Amino acid sequence: MALFLDIVLIVLPVFFIIGLGFSLKDTGLVDRSFLFQLNRLIYYVALPALLFYKISTANFSASFNPALLAGMILSVVIVFGVSYLYSVFRKYPPAMRGAFSQGSFRGNMAYMGLPIVFNAYGESGFAVAGILLGFLVPVLNFFAVLALLLPQQQREQNIGSSFWAYQFVFNPLIVASFVGVIWSFFNIPMPPVLDKALSILTGMSLPLALIAIGASFSPKAMQTEIGKALLATGIKLMWMPLLTAVILLLFGIKGEELAIGVIFAGTPTATTAYIMAQQLKSDAELSGSIIMLSTVLSIISYSVALYILKSFGL
Repeated sequence: MALFLDIVLIVLPVFFIIGLGFSLKDTGLVDRSFLFQLNRLIYYVALPALLFYKISTANFSASFNPALLAGMILSVVIVFGVSYLYSVFRKYPPAMRGAFSQGSFRGNMAYMGLPIVFNAYGESGFAVAGILLGFLVPVLNFFAVLALLLPQQQREQNIGSSFWAYQFVFNPLIVASFVGVIWSFFNIPMPPVLDKALSILTGMSLPLALIAIGASFSPKAMQTEIGKALLATGIKLMWMPLLTAVILLLFGIKGEELAIGVIFAGTPTATTAYIMAQQLKSDAELSGSIIMLSTVLSIISYSVALYILKSFGL
């Protein structure tokens, strides 16, 4: 009973805030234009500030484990390869292949993974997760772009160097994570005034991100290619965490780090997958369906995963 209550206290508060965001749409406080600006605020200010602050103030040598990072990257590579080859084998249309593959491996680690880790393992777990995320964000972006462009390599693409530069160099999450890692690695002191300011600013990051997820939810989006969306969701929420757990155990990862890796691997599909699919002329509707389904069903998958982890004392 106590274990069940622990799981409830970890998972339900996160989804309660998501539900709050969904309900706010009916009040008129959150409309399409406000949500657009809110997402920009989170993406360009709140979340980068949070990542920089938590990573820069973490003990790099104590929080960074190369084996954990290597295991996570291997999991991403395998799921990317298998999901993409499956879409080719089933002869999905080119635009649909990239959306299916991206939805199968690209998790919402920043908006969903970090809150779950923080609720479950506190500041120490958040430091490990933050530094890990700093290295995983560019990896996930690279394979997402690869998944979306591979099926369309014979089609004309009006994508200039500026787009690629943004995806891999000027992405605010990548920049903030990179600067935070450098700050932590060299153990640079945080000025007290900046420390206090960031402490206030970052307090809004995760709640706003969860509200934005809820406010973006549209039941109609789940009506597109429901079969393929369910399959991608199953890969993302069930098979990827299981694969990651096996890989990390083989790499000698145990305890809290193993749990964080599984939580990250089991995150629902990232909301940015929809935006990326639109930009690269992929199947944005299928991406939206996968995002919605995986987010809704993750309340079940996270409850099961955390129950198993806690049962083993992780």
